Amino acid sequence: MTVSRFPHGSRDQVILTQHLAMNEHLEAFAHQLRLVRGRFGSYEPIDFLALLLGYAISGERTLSDFFERLQPFGTTFVTLFGRKNLPHRSSLSRFLADVDRPCLQSFRTIFEQYAFADGWTSQTIGGIWDRQGGRHIVFDVDATRQAARQRALPCTPELPPAQRRLDAVCAPGYKGRKRGEVVRTRTTTLQMHTRQWIGTYAGRGNGDYRGELALALQSITTYLAHFALTAEVALVRLDGQYGDASVIAQIMNAGVHLVTRGRGYQCLEHPQIQQVLQHPPTTNVMSMSTSTVVELFEGGWLPLGENLPQARILVARHRAPPTGKPVTVGKRVGEWVYELFITTLPADRFLLEDVLDLYHGRGADRGRY
Repeated sequence: MTVSRFPHGSRDQVILTQHLAMNEHLEAFAHQLRLVRGRFGSYEPIDFLALLLGYAISGERTLSDFFERLQPFGTTFVTLFGRKNLPHRSSLSRFLADVDRPCLQSFRTIFEQYAFADGWTSQTIGGIWDRQGGRHIVFDVDATRQAARQRALPCTPELPPAQRRLDAVCAPGYKGRKRGEVVRTRTTTLQMHTRQWIGTYAGRGNGDYRGELALALQSITTYLAHFALTAEVALVRLDGQYGDASVIAQIMNAGVHLVTRGRGYQCLEHPQIQQVLQHPPTTNVMSMSTSTVVELFEGGWLPLGENLPQARILVARHRAPPTGKPVTVGKRVGEWVYELFITTLPADRFLLEDVLDLYHGRGADRGRY
């Protein structure tokens, strides 16, 4: 086999397949992945998984380009995975259309079983240490949106109804500042110290972000179990999409700590918060993006709602921009712009500035505050 004649990225593909084979991952994928479908032919899920793994690290922009580059070396490529025949692109298309949730979950289970602890130990996966010497593993759960643009199609009585290929994966939804007509939502889970992706989930339109959050929390607890660590060690960082009281309660029920931005501002009207705001700020910090002074207030612990647990409320405020200039983040009240941050980290272990650093993605790469 002459590796230099392979398409772009072939060396990485050879290294990956050899690694999977040496660690018995290929055998697990070949014998434990199951999919019930018609017109199965002579192909197994491992045949299509090999194609997708090759495409993922090939650097090609589309599957069509990948197939064009791979075609002269198809037999050699599938031999790396212990297979005989290269599936046709149409076979791959039909396979992807038939993949159901049990098959996908089976793949995730195998991936978690073999990949989470591969080459790592409880000591080498990193962490941060709070001001009392307690260890925490930081995870980032983030939902991103990708907008797709649709070409205008003629609609006349003599033409059949228009069918778009994106309808299977995209739907109308919130696009934010992105241009397009339909969107797709993807939720990812990242271990911040090792930079391991331990979970990715996607859906049409706005997606089922509560369901995807539950899967992300499950992957976090599974990851920690591989290293004999409990859920209390996890510190999950989330953005404002997860700042509702019911969602925060869902995260707290998983037994992990959290840091997120509050989505609503009803807490500002709470008597306890109003009393806190009447006093000087607990501390001041400098915003790294705007160089403005931000005042931080320790709001204490408040119930998130009726029959909901308590959480620690942090209030940040800065001077409002000139009248007429919109406020992109926070709530403007008079001459101030307020932001709320919600956490379950105790004040004697994480100060206000510590929590703010964690939310903005700073601090997880440091071993100790």
